[in-house]
Amino acid sequence: MKIEGISTEPDPYTPYLLSQAIKTDPFVFVSGQAGYDDNGQIVKGGFAAQGNQAFLNLKRALEASGSSLKKVVKVTIFVTDMSNFNEVVELRRRYFFTPYPADSIVEVKGLYTPEAMIEIEAIALTNDSSI
Repeated sequence: MKIEGISTEPDPYTPYLLSQAIKTDPFVFVSGQAGYDDNGQIVKGGFAAQGNQAFLNLKRALEASGSSLKKVVKVTIFVTDMSNFNEVVELRRRYFFTPYPADSIVEVKGLYTPEAMIEIEAIALTNDSSI
């Protein structure tokens, strides 16, 4: 079984000694993606802006892994305030497709930086998987 670490450029995960994703056919396991920009800074504009950016970062990590949002089978979404639940549902509607992936939405006390309000991790199939 081949295991491949995935990164994107720029890779804000480098200082933390982790891969943005691990690919081991037929799956891709994506590390938590937050609402950070190309410089690793949390985007301005509140929860909606961070959520949108987190999904775009998830998409970028999946594509770098040879997968896509259409291939996501399980997602875990961490939020620091469950009152943003309806916005999470709207983000899922915008970025995922039927059949929608299995999902857990979890409220946490904090994420890797106090400014982060959302983080998304996912398991997806690779585009070349035969499953």
